Amino acid sequence: MTRPLSELPFTLTALREAYAKGVTPAEVMVEVLARLAAVDDPAIFLHLASAESLTAEAAALGAFDPGRPLWGVPFAVKDNIDVAGMPTTAACPAYAYDSTRDAHVVSLLRAAGAIPVGKTNLDQFATGLVGVRSPYGVPRNALDPVIVPGGSSSGSAVVVAHGIVPFALGTDTAGSGRVPAALNGIVGLKPSLGALSARGVVPACRTLDTISIFALTVADAHDVFRVAASYDVDDAYSRALPDHTMPAPSHAPRITAPDAGSLMFFGDDVQAADFEATLATLAASGAQIDRVDFTPFYDVARMLYDGAWIAERYAAIEDMMIARPDAVHPVTRAIIAKAEGQSAVDAFNGIYRLAELRRACAPVLDAADMLCLPTIPRFYTCAELEADPVTPNSNLGTYTNFVNLLDLCALAVPTGPRADGRPGSVTLVAQAGRDAVIAAEARRLMEVRQPPLGATGLTSPAAFATAPGQAAPLEDEMVIAVCGAHMSGLPLNGELTSRGARFLGAARTAPRYALFALTGGAPRRPGLSRCKDSQGTAIALELWAMPKHAMGAFMEGIPAPLSVGTIEIEDGLQVKGFLCEAAALADAEDISTFGGWRGFLESDARTEAVA
Repeated sequence: MTRPLSELPFTLTALREAYAKGVTPAEVMVEVLARLAAVDDPAIFLHLASAESLTAEAAALGAFDPGRPLWGVPFAVKDNIDVAGMPTTAACPAYAYDSTRDAHVVSLLRAAGAIPVGKTNLDQFATGLVGVRSPYGVPRNALDPVIVPGGSSSGSAVVVAHGIVPFALGTDTAGSGRVPAALNGIVGLKPSLGALSARGVVPACRTLDTISIFALTVADAHDVFRVAASYDVDDAYSRALPDHTMPAPSHAPRITAPDAGSLMFFGDDVQAADFEATLATLAASGAQIDRVDFTPFYDVARMLYDGAWIAERYAAIEDMMIARPDAVHPVTRAIIAKAEGQSAVDAFNGIYRLAELRRACAPVLDAADMLCLPTIPRFYTCAELEADPVTPNSNLGTYTNFVNLLDLCALAVPTGPRADGRPGSVTLVAQAGRDAVIAAEARRLMEVRQPPLGATGLTSPAAFATAPGQAAPLEDEMVIAVCGAHMSGLPLNGELTSRGARFLGAARTAPRYALFALTGGAPRRPGLSRCKDSQGTAIALELWAMPKHAMGAFMEGIPAPLSVGTIEIEDGLQVKGFLCEAAALADAEDISTFGGWRGFLESDARTEAVA
């Protein structure tokens, strides 16, 4: 039975499945508005499309078209990005103008079938990481209204965290697409500079700006990124970058993190412990973790607001600063006005200094597949920002401000609740063009940690399933059950994800099977066998949807004594999955009592630790 629309997870996977089963985009638009009304936060949107216009745009899509990757998907747009027919304010009423054409990225998303529902609130002129510098009010943090929502893309992060839309556009110059993601427990994708055109975006620092993407899952954020990434000849800073297809995660990625002496948490010991726990998870999944002195990166970060780049922010709103300074938010005005004391000599000295620091950072970047950093050093409350509007904002940029100055890509990923219940988050960072590489590792991290997704009540990867324990493949997919090294976060999972397989949910076999630890092999593998007398054990599985066209290549790589056969699931459903030839079980250890491969591995690890 199809779940009510009000219970449908607003992920791309869930929406695509709903549309394939007959749900209409018009119904989804009505649900978007209903969810927004239930949240009752008037500061999220600065402009919201009418129900009539959304219904009309949904109807104009015509019949379901799975060939358009975002067909019928609602999304929100930060209000410094143009959407035709909607005003652009950059959170400054005196600056507002009516947009007559879409920003380049918005036009690409529309062409893929997506529907913009409105323009979201922000720190004025995208200057701030806190989300409170807006004359239109402050969006409430989706998880805890005491905490700042994060900025500058505050409304975009909050609307996704509530599950009102599957994704939203922000911008990111200093961390505006990563900090609010961390504070609201969602994914924040900061692309390589130039991968997404900035045409139609109100500039903050033109040479460092990029549109960013908020979503509940890494897969959704990356899907949107692939649609939006396109060389734009009319944007002087656009550039063609390598193919963005997400690869299988590396079996042993080289990940570099700041050493203990150079980490900064400003007194938040819980955040420090949570970061170390995430590094331990990465190491357990096969990563090689190196620790380095991070001082050169911090030196770069300080240049963004203490150096000549503040003059770029001044250049973007020079007319406002000269003719109508009182119309600019007082904190924003005070920050940008520092440029008035700078000279061209300061600018060139800043460029020279940045070149020196880039050279100092290069060996660290060249030696690693990616960096892993805390997304934020600590949390700040709205009350703390009222008392000091500058210092908390500066501290929030500790691990984000350097990224665009060094021409890097980054992806903030939720890691689950900290010891105090607040959302954990780390950011994976890599050199330009490696967006897909960090996405693959971030996706694996989410599959292992299974964090709550914003304020939706969903967890990853359970969010991909349409109902608990119920597989729901599309017409061009088949369900395959895996019980060992192909499971999420384990060494062979990339053989599934690299072929476009997607996680449907956890399940168990009917109580008619036995599980064995096979001898030999690297990685270690189990063998699942049906008991002759049908008096076996229920064994833990994962269900994945594999594109049918990829099944042949996948099966070619399955070594003896394993094969693909039919497995009976606990609820009576029959699916294809891994079984083991009986001849290979004579020398194998029966591990059925552990209930599954993960249970066996955990017990084995505990035994080795004691030994």
